[in-house]
Amino acid sequence: LCPAPDTFDFKKFFEMVGLKSKSNDDVKKVFTVLDADNSGFIEEEELKFVLKGFAKDGRDLTDNETKAFLKAADKDGDGKIGVDGKQ
Repeated sequence: LCPAPDTFDFKKFFEMVGLKSKSNDDVKKVFTVLDADNSGFIEEEELKFVLKGFAKDGRDLTDNETKAFLKAADKDGDGKIGVDGKQ
């Protein structure tokens, strides 16, 4: 779950943690855990710690990994991820 820096693949990560097959309610629960400031969005600084939310020995994502993950998940280009993928 904790690959070497700059090797994180968010698609493989979603498959490994089973988010692809989870219900919307389960995905919202995970979203709530990652949304540390309860803003209703996962911002770049929260996304950096995503691995720590799934494994106690998880590492921080590198800046490059975080930006690539955010870009892939940020459907409206506002620099943050909404629970439904929208603003």
